Amino acid sequence: MSSVAVSSDQVLSAFKFGTGNWDPEHRFETSWLFPPYVLFALRLLMSLYAFITLLFNIGYQCTHDDLGGCEASRAEFSFFTVLTYWGLAFYMLIASIHTFTYARYSNPFLARFPRPLQVLHALFYSTVTTFPFLVTIVYWGVLYGYGSAWFPTVYGAWSNISQHAMNSLFALFEIFLTRVDPQPWMHALWLIVIMALYLALAYLTKATKGFYVYPFLDPGKTGSLVAVYIFGIGAATLVIFAIVKSVVWMRRWLTEEKLGQHGKFADFPPRNIQEVELGDINGAGIK
Repeated sequence: MSSVAVSSDQVLSAFKFGTGNWDPEHRFETSWLFPPYVLFALRLLMSLYAFITLLFNIGYQCTHDDLGGCEASRAEFSFFTVLTYWGLAFYMLIASIHTFTYARYSNPFLARFPRPLQVLHALFYSTVTTFPFLVTIVYWGVLYGYGSAWFPTVYGAWSNISQHAMNSLFALFEIFLTRVDPQPWMHALWLIVIMALYLALAYLTKATKGFYVYPFLDPGKTGSLVAVYIFGIGAATLVIFAIVKSVVWMRRWLTEEKLGQHGKFADFPPRNIQEVELGDINGAGIK
């Protein structure tokens, strides 16, 4: 019996968010190509572009009744495209702040967060490197339709390209040009949970506002194919996450193992001998 006994500490450890140092190499705040201040500026620029796009869309629709007015702007908060674009905008903003505090002080805000928030930031990274590709594929492959005429207005073209194409470019930036490690497989489960919660929101929108956010969710139009679409999108989410995880691994292998580009770090001297003896890794002297 003693050989299979499990202590309470072992049981509780399964519910912890890890016990080691969080991201000691500052992979979430650094790039293998760009110095920290440049990475900060690029992330901030992408964040500003995304926020400007979102806020301009709200204002433009509110001043154009032919586009649905402010009611259409309010309805957009039920669309997966818009919600994930807000998420992308906030991720780039938060990531830029972490990068700036690392470049300026060598100790990013992320390193000072409670462990649950650090883990959530890693999951946040998984969402912004998975969902944008799902949005792009579903929009151009299913919703836009083959053989359709191009958008009739410059605004329509710009808005849709920004949210259904440039979103994936921002995700590719995070995948290829940062030093973030491949995220754990457990994130795939949480991505499916997020998708399930969105599905609940989509049908709640139908119940409260009277419309389907996406036509393929309407059983009156697609019949039994609704389940096929839902499971297909869930499967696509898992496939995209697996591909991204593999690409991130290959990027790390190529840049670090083959090209020797281990990263561009903030150049700070050790603050005191105690930090050196404790092995405080803050990027100092690592090139």
